[in-house]
Amino acid sequence: MVDSELVHALKELALMGATHGFIDVSSGDLATRLSTSQQTASRRLLEMERFGYVRREKGVRRQLLRLTDEGVGVLLDEYGAYKRIFDQKQELRIKGKVTSGLGEGRYYLDQKGYVEQFVAKLGFKPYPGTLNLEVRGAELNKLRILKATPAIAIDSFQDRERTFGAVDAWRATVKAVECAAILPKRTHHTRTLEVIAKDYLRERLALKDGDEVEVFVLLEAP
Repeated sequence: MVDSELVHALKELALMGATHGFIDVSSGDLATRLSTSQQTASRRLLEMERFGYVRREKGVRRQLLRLTDEGVGVLLDEYGAYKRIFDQKQELRIKGKVTSGLGEGRYYLDQKGYVEQFVAKLGFKPYPGTLNLEVRGAELNKLRILKATPAIAIDSFQDRERTFGAVDAWRATVKAVECAAILPKRTHHTRTLEVIAKDYLRERLALKDGDEVEVFVLLEAP
């Protein structure tokens, strides 16, 4: 867990514009915003740089600072926590481009251990295959928010040959078609969101590789 004082400092830098580009800021400036001493603010800056949350460059007179993806991620995790506190029901819209997978979705969704859980917990038997969406740019931050959101737990199981991993699932819709967004539980960094439904989504929605799709994911405690 990130120290609350560092989160506060990251938030103040973000409010100064450090998520969008380099900003001209001194330890004195930050100290004023944090209502602390310049020495303490300087120490905070060093800690944030050491943890990889900010990037520093030399300006003409003062240092230039910008939040890294890791720093932005800390704030997004904090944002996700507050969303869970104050929003009992919320939709997260995630855009991605349709891409062909490796055909693994059909194999996994043919497994009885998964199918029975999807039927029991999501209310439908999924078509044996996933709609894979490649998520890029700023939309990737939404995947981080999604991972920090309570999910419908699809438990791991074993058959005679191997162990199948746990999966996180969230109820969702794509073009008003009921479905579910899923992510492997073990995945921490991914650019692919998988979508399952009782229908073959590519055919029903006339989708092809490269088409942009927006998924409306329901964020609520299952």
